[in-house]
Amino acid sequence: MSSEAIRDALEKLSQTIREHPEKAGGKNSAATATLREGLGFQIAGPRGEKAETDMPRAMGGAAAAPNPGWLLRAALASCIGSVITMRAASLGIALETLEVAVESESDTRGMLGLDEKISAGLSGLQTRVRIGAANAGADQLQEIVRWAAEHSPVACTLRETAGKGVEVVVV
Repeated sequence: MSSEAIRDALEKLSQTIREHPEKAGGKNSAATATLREGLGFQIAGPRGEKAETDMPRAMGGAAAAPNPGWLLRAALASCIGSVITMRAASLGIALETLEVAVESESDTRGMLGLDEKISAGLSGLQTRVRIGAANAGADQLQEIVRWAAEHSPVACTLRETAGKGVEVVVV
C-alpha cells in the first residue's frame, strides 16, 4: 500500500472515530498457544493467524522456531515500524528506508529459578531505528520516531503494564 493510501485510510478512520468515539475501543482477539511437542507451541488466532515458538536446545527445546522472547522483540520492532510508517504517511513523508531493531539482555538464572533475586524478564530493551526519506530532514524524522515510540501499542503496553503481574487461572 502506498503512503498516500495509508494516509487516506488513516484520515478516514480518524474521521469515523471523531464522529463515533465508541468505535475506538474494543476487546482484542486472543492469541492461544497450544503445546505441540517438547517445548514447542503452535500459536493461533481466530482469523487463521499462526506462529510457532520453541526453546533453545540447552533448555530442552528443539530450537525449531523462535523463542517467545524473540517474538516479543519482533512484535515491538514491527509495531514501532508500523506506527513510524503511519505517522510519516500522515505527514506526507515517503519513507525510503526504515529498519527497526530491538535488542535485550537476559539472565537464564531467573527463568530456571536458580536465584530468586534475578528476574526472568528481559532487561536493557533497546530500540534502534534506521530511517530515511528524501522529503524530510533528520530533525523531522527523529520527531516521527519519537512520536511513534510514544504511540506504539506494544511499546505502551510494555511501559504501562510492567510490574502488574499476569493472571493465571488453573482449570
